[in-house]
Amino acid sequence: MKKIGRLTFGGLQQRLFNLVGLILLMLIGFFAIVSAYQSRQLTKVVRETNKKQQTAIKEVTGNTMHQVIESSMTKTNGLQAYIADDMFSDIATDISTLRSIAQSLFEHSSDIAPAGAYLPDPDNKGVLSAQVLYEEGVDYTESDLLGIAAHMSNTMISMCENSGYMQNCFIGMADGTHIVIDDDPLSKYDENGEMKPFPVRQRPWYIGACQTGDIWFSGPEIDTYTGKICVECAAPVVVDGEIVAVVGSDLFLDAMADYVGTDSEYGEKVCVINNNGHVIFAPENNSVFTVQTTDMAQDLRESDSKELADFVSKALGEKTGLVCISVNGKDYYMTGSPIATVGWAVVSFLEKEITEMPEEMMVSEFSRITSDATSDYSHSAEISRQVMLLIMALILGFGSIAAFIVAGRTVRPIECMTKRISEISGTDMAFEMEDTYMTGDEIEVLAKSFETLSTRTREYIHQITEITAEKERVGTELALATKIQADMLPNIFPAFPERKDFDIYATMTPAKEVGGDFYDFFLIDDDHLGLVMADVSGKGVPAALFMMMSKILVSNYAMVGESPAKVLEQVNNQICKNNEEEMFVTVWFGVLELSTGKVRAANAGHEYPIIKKPGGDFELFKDRHGFVIGGMEGARYKEYEFTLDKGGVLFLYTDGVAEATNSQNELFGTDRTVAALNSEPDASPEELLRKVTADMKDFVGNAPQFDDITMLAVKLL
Repeated sequence: MKKIGRLTFGGLQQRLFNLVGLILLMLIGFFAIVSAYQSRQLTKVVRETNKKQQTAIKEVTGNTMHQVIESSMTKTNGLQAYIADDMFSDIATDISTLRSIAQSLFEHSSDIAPAGAYLPDPDNKGVLSAQVLYEEGVDYTESDLLGIAAHMSNTMISMCENSGYMQNCFIGMADGTHIVIDDDPLSKYDENGEMKPFPVRQRPWYIGACQTGDIWFSGPEIDTYTGKICVECAAPVVVDGEIVAVVGSDLFLDAMADYVGTDSEYGEKVCVINNNGHVIFAPENNSVFTVQTTDMAQDLRESDSKELADFVSKALGEKTGLVCISVNGKDYYMTGSPIATVGWAVVSFLEKEITEMPEEMMVSEFSRITSDATSDYSHSAEISRQVMLLIMALILGFGSIAAFIVAGRTVRPIECMTKRISEISGTDMAFEMEDTYMTGDEIEVLAKSFETLSTRTREYIHQITEITAEKERVGTELALATKIQADMLPNIFPAFPERKDFDIYATMTPAKEVGGDFYDFFLIDDDHLGLVMADVSGKGVPAALFMMMSKILVSNYAMVGESPAKVLEQVNNQICKNNEEEMFVTVWFGVLELSTGKVRAANAGHEYPIIKKPGGDFELFKDRHGFVIGGMEGARYKEYEFTLDKGGVLFLYTDGVAEATNSQNELFGTDRTVAALNSEPDASPEELLRKVTADMKDFVGNAPQFDDITMLAVKLL
């Protein structure tokens, strides 16, 4: 189209200009009415189509977001319930351990000399220590139970120091005396420096444990000395059919928040509800769930909101799926999963209004684009109409016939466009150019605008759907891969509870979701224990797959009864046959003869083992290395022997331990590893691994973990 002055050639103006000589003056008014009617119809259709498209966008976007939120919240909630269940299971295990120790002590009290038990010492502020408390009117110096229970002090202190959630623990005796492990002795005295009496046998944890007769979890309670809200776990100690004491620990809400209190990327929040319908944990400043002490807490199963009451009742017994519940005038998406260990539930909730924001943004942007296109068209049409009327007013004669012909040709593409737009609904958002719209004027411009808008809308919805689905798929597969890999390794301890002649413990912490390190241990027969420590080249899923294959091959060949060197040779040859990716694995494999302590081992390019002899320190044992597994077919490996005496310890590890790096690019190294082991040389294998891990974390600080960290320790008892 060309524009000269106020005339446009090649568009509607030229067509109307060509008809001036053909139309009659009496038809000008009629044509003007027809044109005005068609324009109003088009505007009406555009507005109605805009509303329909907005409705379609809301339906598609709303359904997509609902599916995304449902998938994300239910999976996240299930994982958080699993984590919470693991935490409460650990608490129950620790309290059960304390009860077993206490019961053993009290059952043999006649053979045990009383240990020292001391009142709180103000000089121990900030230091975990054992402190004696007692009820009013009780003389703790006359207690026969207190001196026996005092033997547990160091064990209880160690348990608090090595726990990620246990800030204190205690044992209350049936004679009104009490030993508590914490770091705040000053709180045990009043403003006059006098000891505060502690009503041991009146505390909810003592009464609850005695009534239950087993491990018991309280509702929210206010701690006597800190004033913080906590959940108490306790268990009775029974000797000869009588309760002589109760052991327990406080779980403060800040510790619980570290496990299950993290908000997700969509903003949902998490709370924990116990089997009485009381809120145990909830984020601060939320308008739905409030934590209150047991005597003040509301049973949500009896809430005024029947929807909320039914939801809580169901969540305590099974997974609920995603539901929408109105609370305090607002709608919330909620999902819940039970915590099997304690019969409680984890509830995730998200304000529904937050999920509607992407939908509102899309509708707003669509309205803006449509409004701009409509405005441009209306402006162009108005100018054309004015010029057309001016020219038609000057022409006589053939105007009538020409006006009808041109009007038909002009209106036909508009009517086709209007019909196609009216047919657009639901998920059919397609508007495509047709020959009818190729008019070379503003109608073609408008049609192209609708086509562009339709294409962009479909692409946007398609991209949202694909990106969301891919993200969920990858996250689900990585989580499943992590669980599968963890299940492949021995992870239940004690591993051989019926064996009293040795103790073994191992851990593996991958640098990514899945790792390439692996350990293994297995009884070849009643007197021979196979031990494996290995490190696959690379990280992530490929290394994890290679690790699983290597682990299976080593254990299969070892169970046949071959020597360590022969096992590594057979595994190497098998891997080299199909190792097109040229991956390799370093392996230390040994067989411990439990009756004699003799160890036969072979090393395929792995780290040196660390050995402790009875009464001595841990020392690096520089054995003979062979070539890595998978590096060269036909490789031979040398076998060597050493003896692990009773009370001796063998420590195996991967290079992720020695090569742990801090922010100054310093390596943790084998010297620090040996020093960490020698700081507690007589500890159990589990305590040794925890000590090395703690020292390594203190050294690394906030620096990221670049390599898998795997350790194994075995001790002859």
